[in-house]
Amino acid sequence: MQKQNEYDNKRKKTLRWGYLFAVVALCVFVMFLARIVILQNTNVQEIKDDYINKNYREATLKAARGNLFASDGSILATTVMRYDIYLDFKTMKDTIYSNNIGALTDSLSKMFGKSRGEFRQKFDEQKKKKNQYYTLVKGLDFDQYDRIRKFPIFKRGKNKGGFIVDRNYKRELATSEIGAGTIGIDNGELRSGLEGAFSKYLTGTDGKRLEQRINSSQWKPIDFWKVQEPVDGEDVYTTLDLRIQDIAHSALEKQLIHYEAKHGTVIVMEVETGKVRALVNLRRTEDGEYEDSYNYALKDNIEPGSTFKTISLLAAMDDGFIDENTTVNVGNGVWTYAKQRISDGHGGGTYDISDVLAKSSNVGTSKLITKYYAEKPQIFLDHLKRWKLFDKMDIELPGITKPKILTPENKRWNAATLASISYGYSSNVNLLQLTTFYNGVANGGKMLKPLFIDKIMKDGKVMYNAKPEVMVNKMASEKAIKMMTSALTKAVEKGTGRSIFTPNLKMAGKTGTARFEYWLPGPMKYRASFAGFYPADAPKYTCYVMVSEPNTSIGFYGGPVAAPVFKEIAGKTFLKTPQNIEKEMLVDKKVNLSKMVEPNVKVAVNNKQMPSVVGLIGKNVIPQLENLGYRVDYKGVGRIKEQFPLEGTTISKNQRIYLSLQN
Repeated sequence: MQKQNEYDNKRKKTLRWGYLFAVVALCVFVMFLARIVILQNTNVQEIKDDYINKNYREATLKAARGNLFASDGSILATTVMRYDIYLDFKTMKDTIYSNNIGALTDSLSKMFGKSRGEFRQKFDEQKKKKNQYYTLVKGLDFDQYDRIRKFPIFKRGKNKGGFIVDRNYKRELATSEIGAGTIGIDNGELRSGLEGAFSKYLTGTDGKRLEQRINSSQWKPIDFWKVQEPVDGEDVYTTLDLRIQDIAHSALEKQLIHYEAKHGTVIVMEVETGKVRALVNLRRTEDGEYEDSYNYALKDNIEPGSTFKTISLLAAMDDGFIDENTTVNVGNGVWTYAKQRISDGHGGGTYDISDVLAKSSNVGTSKLITKYYAEKPQIFLDHLKRWKLFDKMDIELPGITKPKILTPENKRWNAATLASISYGYSSNVNLLQLTTFYNGVANGGKMLKPLFIDKIMKDGKVMYNAKPEVMVNKMASEKAIKMMTSALTKAVEKGTGRSIFTPNLKMAGKTGTARFEYWLPGPMKYRASFAGFYPADAPKYTCYVMVSEPNTSIGFYGGPVAAPVFKEIAGKTFLKTPQNIEKEMLVDKKVNLSKMVEPNVKVAVNNKQMPSVVGLIGKNVIPQLENLGYRVDYKGVGRIKEQFPLEGTTISKNQRIYLSLQN
């Protein structure tokens, strides 16, 4: 019984201590919870301000801009990866550093051409300071990055070798023949050219990542942890045909050099679709070279001169005022109208309507237009309005100018203005607008909007296909269009454009020789032009050529200065075996067509093993790899010369593959 009492007493005592401990533990727990609640509700912003915001930040992870292609798949502009290398000396173990620093500095010395001692001194200083984010080098390409990451110490990676890599994107042009004036830029503040036009497709969605503060001015990414994955931009295929572009560039540049001209422009448009197959703008630099740095075709409004006569006379043809039997007496080639002297540069006498165009008669054109429209000029101007020559063109490319043509409402209008407009003065129009008009005539009277975009692709899939857009369904009667085509054909066969006549290719077109800044003192300045289409009986392409400020002592008329450029482009883009064309025109020095027609090779990833793609065409391989779920970074154009990972390496989905391409 006594033992039982002792047991009960001990049990009660133990329970009391147990209860006491439980109460104390419960109180501590309640206090702990209360503290958490207090911290959550009273010190959140303080903690955030004092520690988190001061030591961590969310930074932008740039998305790759989509590629800009020519219509045949050749790259015009691409986004390439660049690598910035930083070193974390605190992470490097002392033994690893001391045992390998000599070999590392030796490798760096060979790569960058600096002394080993220079690298050793800097590294020892940073190691002593335990710098966690020392900038070693910026802007490496993949080959350089792939080499440096295998150096002693660095090959141990970030956690053991302190090797930190920051990847950035850089926009590069893939061809020197199409420069800033046409391809353009988009730097966030300024947009121009093709880059600016299609920026909404090319621009991706930036991601985000966390960075940790290292010191007052440096932030280190935390293992490239992405808070939000970037979404790369879409690929845009433009309408430019790289072969036609190259032909047009070469033909224009040769003529600019010969005539010592200030600048020039060529536009080649596909008749049936309105797709712009070539857009060349060349300007002479201070050292006498020619570069593509300004888009004259869109941004300059000019008085076109005689190429405008086609527009004037088509209006009269459509209204039935003139036909094949119409004649006009130009006298001795000089006519005074409303106190304005109008003169021709070619002969005199009585011309039929085709002669007026063929001989580019200012007198003949102005006599006909004033005869039928002087009393009611608005009827004539209404034709121009219907042909959109008063409207700013609605195209993707930024910076296009709005035409300026005088009307009776303008205070500068006088009795002679209509005559001036008829042969290309008192009006300012950009070259793309004029090309579009001529293309409408070539297309049987259906005027199409100029197209610069072919399609948009994302991860190998077509997201958008461009289709022809009609601006004017019927510019003029079928009879008027045929009459004008016949007159333009005669201008090449027997008129001012006869120097480019060839029996193997029937061409239609009109020369233009326009003075400008004629109100200023000094030597006269000229623009020589030729606008037309080919073949005349079944038009395939429309082409407008303009050469500005040729050396007048060498030549300045549209026939000898601009028309030969048209002839070379027509001969080399259309005829399979051109004849009656100078031999040098047939030498295609810049385009290797074999690179454009190679069949697409099927690429497969079997058993998660990286296949060999070296030697294959990049534009064929890259979409296939992306469709298989891999992210591809590449630089250059043409065939793949190097790949990483190497053939046979095990790869996983979403893994990044690096390719180096070279023609």
